[in-house]
Amino acid sequence: MALSSHLLVLFLHLIPSVICQVTEFVSIDCGGTSNYTDPSTGLVWVSDTGFIRHGHSVDNKNPNGDSTQYKWTRDFPADRNKYCYTLSTTERRRYLVRATFQYGNSDSGDPFPNFQLYLDATMWSTITVLDASRVYVEEMIIRATSTSIDVCLCCASTGSPFISTLELRPLNLSMYATDYEDSFYLAVAARVNFGAPSKDPIRYPDDPYDRIWESDLDRRQNFLVGVAPGTERISTYKNINVRTREFPPVKVMQTAVVGTQGRLSYRLNLEGFPANARAYAYLAEIEDLSKNETRKFRLEQPQVPGYNNAIVNIAENANGSCTLYEPSYMNVSLDFVLSFSFVKTQDSTRGPLLNAIEISKYLQIIPKTESNDAMTLDAFRSMCRGSDWNHEEGDPCIPTQWEWVTCSSSSPPRITKLALSEKHLKGKIPDELKHLDGLTELWLDGNSLTGSIPDISNLLNLTIVHLENNRLTGPIPSYLGDFPSLRELYVQNNSLSGEIPPTLLTGKLVFNYDGNPELIQRVQHKKNFKLIFGTSIGVLVVFVVFILGGLLLFHNLWKKPSQEKSNDKCNSLSTTSKPSAAYSLVNGGSLMEEGPDVAYYITLSDLEEATQNFSRRIGKGSFGPVYYGKMKDGKEVAVKILANASSHGNQQFVNEVALLSRIHHRNLVPLVGCCEEAHQRILVYEYMHNGSLQEHIHDSVNQKHLDWLSRLSIAEDAAKGLEYLHTGCNPSIIHRDVKTSNILLDINMRAKVSDFGLSRQADENLTHVSSIVCGTVGYLDPEYYANQQLTEKSDVYSFGIVLLELISGRKPVSIEEYGSEWHIVHWARSLIRKGDVMSILDPSLAGNIKIESLWRIAEVAILSIEPHGACRPKMQEIVLAIQDAIRIEKGKQKNYTTCSRSWTRQSSHISLPSASLEIDSSDFSSGCSVPSAR
Repeated sequence: MALSSHLLVLFLHLIPSVICQVTEFVSIDCGGTSNYTDPSTGLVWVSDTGFIRHGHSVDNKNPNGDSTQYKWTRDFPADRNKYCYTLSTTERRRYLVRATFQYGNSDSGDPFPNFQLYLDATMWSTITVLDASRVYVEEMIIRATSTSIDVCLCCASTGSPFISTLELRPLNLSMYATDYEDSFYLAVAARVNFGAPSKDPIRYPDDPYDRIWESDLDRRQNFLVGVAPGTERISTYKNINVRTREFPPVKVMQTAVVGTQGRLSYRLNLEGFPANARAYAYLAEIEDLSKNETRKFRLEQPQVPGYNNAIVNIAENANGSCTLYEPSYMNVSLDFVLSFSFVKTQDSTRGPLLNAIEISKYLQIIPKTESNDAMTLDAFRSMCRGSDWNHEEGDPCIPTQWEWVTCSSSSPPRITKLALSEKHLKGKIPDELKHLDGLTELWLDGNSLTGSIPDISNLLNLTIVHLENNRLTGPIPSYLGDFPSLRELYVQNNSLSGEIPPTLLTGKLVFNYDGNPELIQRVQHKKNFKLIFGTSIGVLVVFVVFILGGLLLFHNLWKKPSQEKSNDKCNSLSTTSKPSAAYSLVNGGSLMEEGPDVAYYITLSDLEEATQNFSRRIGKGSFGPVYYGKMKDGKEVAVKILANASSHGNQQFVNEVALLSRIHHRNLVPLVGCCEEAHQRILVYEYMHNGSLQEHIHDSVNQKHLDWLSRLSIAEDAAKGLEYLHTGCNPSIIHRDVKTSNILLDINMRAKVSDFGLSRQADENLTHVSSIVCGTVGYLDPEYYANQQLTEKSDVYSFGIVLLELISGRKPVSIEEYGSEWHIVHWARSLIRKGDVMSILDPSLAGNIKIESLWRIAEVAILSIEPHGACRPKMQEIVLAIQDAIRIEKGKQKNYTTCSRSWTRQSSHISLPSASLEIDSSDFSSGCSVPSAR
């Protein structure tokens, strides 16, 4: 009776908050045709017809059980657009957002879908359907940054995007607070109820916040394996006091597993890992212990020292039995496979106990489009409600841009082009236009816009303005003529009036103002005497300079002695040896601007002598054959002869000389000189005694074995060379052909990047270089191949392939090794995501490598080959990751101090590069200043 009354009091106490929570629940049946109440939960589900106007409802032929919400799905086109649901939120309140996906239609014959899920501008998850009958659940815990959020689907690589349900659950104010929530969401990776009586999950109404607690018996979902002998399941009907930080449901805490032989152990797969995480254990003593009995245990993980002092005593920490205790790691780095054990201490009489765990991954928040820019776009959208172009959803820029805007790659993105030509706009141009101060192109022509041109005097980046064929009135603002970058201004066929600003008539820009009868051009007065006199003096000075220059040129030509070409630079070749090709160093113009830094010219006769008439061929590159040579001064050289006489081959020659003449770095192969003679184009490099990296890891006939530390050192050298090209050169240089055959090794096995024939300089004012796709199959960036927009991240992708080669010893492309996948990316990514990094390891390295070091490189390699360049790290971050791996391999990890507070993690596990996850450094500080256990 006492127990019943206690439960009644607790229930009555919870009623107000539970009712409040339920009334704020949002439960959307995507594709559903009507609203209904779920009989198993009592929750009201609504059709998504009021939330989205795109896609179509599809009957699920194989729904999950009897659940009404899985009888339908909403399918979307597999195109470049994104499709978004907008949910209302309260700013700064925490929510659980859940999306579920059950494909069901396994009999269609189409490939299973693979697409991306976004929350606002942050990529939430990649949905990969492998089992048509399975319900895929994605949960995110967020603190709302505004009054609404967008959940978007896009970017299908196979099949079409679809969704089954979308749910929004407000949380208690204290729940899931972290020190990092301004910059990171929490993506739920695992929430497991141990000792569950069945495979059924626990959720609302047992959990007032409708979290889904998976049963530990459902091995298919959680992949819980490695259960220790003596593990038993226990339960109680007693009430558990759960009113602490995270409020787990009482029903979850009434069950547990205990290790009767002194140990509990499990292995759990964490999708989306390695990553930094927030890990909670939920413990409550639900067995009756006598006065002389104790239950104390510690956490152990393989290869992670430092837990001997972290002792868990539930009764002591929870201040009594049947009371919740929540030890936690607020920021811990976890692998894909989490292996953990609870082991009783020697002075404990009972084995360890575990009720539940919850693990969430920190997911960095990607900023949405700058708020003022978004507000301006809303102002334009309000001018033409109901038009097709006006119904694009989600963020204007991320993950895909709206059709009528162009965005920068900055963070947050800025609108750089507004393309609203002939969109039936009516009324005045919104004053909010002035907020788009990143705008370079404005296209508002062919509408019915009225009123005057608004104040846009702060839009100094404008280059093109189209306002023609409207009904605009008033004057043309005089400040337009002062815009530093303005090249084109079109205002014809309006009703503009007044005087045309003289600065627009100077001829420095294209200016069309026809069809404005009331525009007046200022009358040109007669030139005054000062202007005439000044002009005459200027002409006279130019004439005198011209005469003197001609005399000087004649004098130099008359006195020029016959000199040895070996003392000339490449841009000073005599006309007798000048080739006729369009890309000649003399006529092509590429090197004439390089000044005195162009490489020294070497005569053909000297090269013939050095190479013994090109008798010893040592290789072949994209440029042509390579020969060994030894100069008169004893310097060993590699001599490359241009084999392709086309204009493209000649351009490679000019390009490589121009670039290597001005860049110098210890990890770039130095250019010694060049020769352009007798229709030959030759480049002379420092000889690299140990050949290419490709020969060392792929040449089965003469393989020179490289241990793991040597491979890391080579990777570090090559990465530093590329880092210099990307950040140490101005403008930056994109190599465009990074591969193992272009990483050469000197006599000391130091790596240097070579072969710059395909390299391109990046315009510092642009985010990318539009370029015809060049590169090597297997290393070519798929994003660059698709859109022909070259960025430094294309080199990063290629270098990611190099890292996978160093790990695996396998070639990038091989039908024999990878089967239908044919490419190392698909093979390696699949195994790494399963946590099986050892399966991709080169067998010659087995047993001689530290797993943490291997994981560090595997992790950065997988990040580098992300399909989207924006998701890849920078070369600086890759260099840091390789240096971390080297320190780990050499055994020079930091000595992390173990704190006395229980369950505070101090480990050398892998962590994301600091630029990707800035909270990582705080977790590994000295002393006890790390985020503590709670």
